[in-house]
Amino acid sequence: MRTSDQPLVSVLTPVYNGGSYLAECIESVLSQTYENFEYIIVNNCSTDDTLEIANAFAARDPRIRVHTNEEFVGVIANHNIAFKLMSPDARYCKVVSADDLIFPACLARMAELFDANPQVGIVGAFQLSGTVVKWLGFRYPESVISGRDLGRRFFLGDQEFVQSQPVLGFGSPTSLMYRADLVRDAPAFYPNPSPHSDTSACFKSLQLWDFGFVYEVLAYERTHGETQTSTSLKLNRYLSACLSDLQQYGAYYLTEPELQQQLKRALQIYHRFLAVELLTGLRDNEFWNYHRSRLEELGYPLTRPELFKAVIALAVEVCVNPGLAITKLRKRFSSRGTSKAARSEQLSTPVNGVRAGRGNG
Repeated sequence: MRTSDQPLVSVLTPVYNGGSYLAECIESVLSQTYENFEYIIVNNCSTDDTLEIANAFAARDPRIRVHTNEEFVGVIANHNIAFKLMSPDARYCKVVSADDLIFPACLARMAELFDANPQVGIVGAFQLSGTVVKWLGFRYPESVISGRDLGRRFFLGDQEFVQSQPVLGFGSPTSLMYRADLVRDAPAFYPNPSPHSDTSACFKSLQLWDFGFVYEVLAYERTHGETQTSTSLKLNRYLSACLSDLQQYGAYYLTEPELQQQLKRALQIYHRFLAVELLTGLRDNEFWNYHRSRLEELGYPLTRPELFKAVIALAVEVCVNPGLAITKLRKRFSSRGTSKAARSEQLSTPVNGVRAGRGNG
């Protein structure tokens, strides 16, 4: 297809102090077989060489535009700034986190699926994360999935999905492409300040659109200790994000009895996780303050009786099953975060997908 016949794709990289990886990220975008794209790099007041690297590439390729924020903003706010900067002519929108890569066929394969399916609002694909391929739970050759059906699978913990390794989810921003009109229609496409707001955006969008999936590895997620995902693993922010998404979007995807059942199960698993951490005694005040404030915010304040009830239930379970050591339970909960958004294959909690704001945006 000639460039003039290709719909314009707006590629966005929100970045803060991403100098260590940014050049490789930019080169992966410029290596696309798809040619009709603009590339907007949003520099969030970086203090390293991010701006110099971005400007050097922009000087050599007219498709690159560099924007620097007047003041530093949070990760999600920087993504929403990037969405507002895309061209009004763009038909599709693609985030590439500054510490990630996309493979040469990425834009072409995703745009092809969009072109053939006007009811699809979001397209995902397999993603290489370190040495692991993610999102293996989709049902080949089903390339278009009803948005409502997919949301139900996630919230109800569809066993086929739950048992996929690693946990299935919508994907990270680098493994997704959005229809540009879908992004434009929202005052803030990532709808809340949570680091996992990209998954919330998927639940919100799939109330009106379907989801497409390309059965190829099209993106690479770099894993290192500075990512938002690593921070989320440290605090395990995924459980509160799951609970929040259920509250916000569950009513569309589930019947009222199903929703109440899933809310109850999500809260039980949350309390179980906190009971494990209390028994291990390894968490600091930052951890406990975070979870107390999040549960209060979500309308489920953490009380001592509830926590002790969860501790007693857990202690009884361990006594009945001596092989179920607390250390094993702690490792099980921690392993959830392998999906950015994480989630809970072992205890069949609602599955939501690796979540947002990866990288240093």
